[in-house]
Amino acid sequence: MKYVIIGNSTAGIAAIEGIRTIDKSGDITVVSSEKHHCYGRPTISYYLKGDIKREDMLYRPVDFYEKMGVKLMLGETATEINTADKQVVLKSGKNVEYDKLLVATGSRPFVPKMDGIDKVKKVFNFMTYDDMLALESVLAKDKSVLVVGAGLIGLKCVEGILERVRSVTVVDLADRVLPSVLDSEGAAFVQNKLQERGIKFVLGDRVTEFAEKYAKLKSGMEIPFDILVIAVGVVPNAELVKDAGGDCNRGIVIDAQCKTSLTDVYAAGDCAEGYDSSIDKNRVLAILPNAYFQGRCAGINLAGEENSFEIGIPMNAVGFFGLHVLSAGVYEGECLQEKYKDGYKKLFVKNNRLVGFILIGNIARAGIYTSLIRNKTDLNTLDKALLFDEPQLMAFSEETRKCKLARMV
Repeated sequence: MKYVIIGNSTAGIAAIEGIRTIDKSGDITVVSSEKHHCYGRPTISYYLKGDIKREDMLYRPVDFYEKMGVKLMLGETATEINTADKQVVLKSGKNVEYDKLLVATGSRPFVPKMDGIDKVKKVFNFMTYDDMLALESVLAKDKSVLVVGAGLIGLKCVEGILERVRSVTVVDLADRVLPSVLDSEGAAFVQNKLQERGIKFVLGDRVTEFAEKYAKLKSGMEIPFDILVIAVGVVPNAELVKDAGGDCNRGIVIDAQCKTSLTDVYAAGDCAEGYDSSIDKNRVLAILPNAYFQGRCAGINLAGEENSFEIGIPMNAVGFFGLHVLSAGVYEGECLQEKYKDGYKKLFVKNNRLVGFILIGNIARAGIYTSLIRNKTDLNTLDKALLFDEPQLMAFSEETRKCKLARMV
């Protein structure tokens, strides 16, 4: 069996591991436009901050590919899937034959049209290892940085570079930081903590024009800068499947087994639209845990065994200068909350189920809460106070919970 995986990040690595649980000897080829060993993308900011070294960024050990019997084709870009001949066409002119194919191409930065952007000499994205190296090469204590985007990528960039430059200003059209992750109260809490570090925010505004070293905003404000980072958002890399005739919306449409509409072609990770159990429909869930679960599921199915992944939920775990933030699910229904000095806990209950949570500061029991959401556990038979005090009891069946409660009396 010839397996080909396009992509060398979380979903692709998980697929290798999934394949090898079933098929110990089939040929696995990994095609990646990046030239680097697999690395953890979230570690980029920690490297720039000085918390880790480059060797600590590896997502798997140096000998991972050798032990897994994988042929690596790094620095090779796939340009076409020839479904008739079952070949992947590369930019270099090479063709790679497959019996089963996984598209794990991830996403790329979204760069909106902005007048004058071509005049800026030092402009960067913040997604890849090469982005990291390029940005690092210009950081200096006498430089000011403008970050366009107050989402996860933008704020992690800020954390990584803050101590290496003179100042950082963040601009975003949204009226709060982390708009896709936190509610207004949580966003305000995080923003205040970051402002205490000297970070400047201009929210509810947007850049209308760039000059070489300043940005003009819709409000009329002008912000000078030496270095520009664009972190507005990402776009799924779905073109390979779309151009081959596969079903795509915003991302590549897949089923619970990670199959696309193309024969023997699967997809996983940030390029795919998988099932979101919190809203009962497919959508792109561009987060690392789901990329891994989808990739492993795809790998097992590629190798001929049946596996499915139907418990994906939106989930984000991030930290800023020691402040931990973890959220999952949707923020609908009754809100149960508990506030404390350095953060708060919010739990959202709808139709007698935990459907979402936000934890800031103390993230204990996050795994239990995530399990309750994924398993759609019925909370109707227990006092909701247990969500705060003994949530682990709710991870079991009603009969088991009764037995455990009886032993505690």
